[in-house]
Amino acid sequence: MTERVDFYVLKSAAAKQRLAFACRLTEKAYLKDLKIVIVSDTLADAQALDELLWTFNERSFIPHKVCLDERSVDPATPVHLTLEPIAVASADLLVNLTQRLPTQLERFTRIAEVIDADEERRRMGRERFKSYRDLKLALETHQIDEPADA
Repeated sequence: MTERVDFYVLKSAAAKQRLAFACRLTEKAYLKDLKIVIVSDTLADAQALDELLWTFNERSFIPHKVCLDERSVDPATPVHLTLEPIAVASADLLVNLTQRLPTQLERFTRIAEVIDADEERRRMGRERFKSYRDLKLALETHQIDEPADA
């Protein structure tokens, strides 16, 4: 059952900033021993995030795996990158990097929406915010002022 949806609103429209912020958010959740699913729009996006998770912080290690279907899921891996959350079992945190409402929300305790300053992304984020509100989920919005790679 989803307890809360957090919207992280970035000042930058740069895709790299959005991915770097997603890495930091994932690292925080991983250090709290949470199971995390990160959903991307395309395989190229998932692969870029996969690479960045290995390199964004030289002092960090976040075990993760790109999973495109149920057969590629490793229950021992704490972070799964996917194009559809249906490929992965339930998790503590779903990080949504897509422009669509995730499916089967009830399988995730918390959802994090990372919204950058791109006008279309903001518009789609507002639509998802309304959908979550209509579902009567607790919503929090966080304005992120610092650069994602600071």
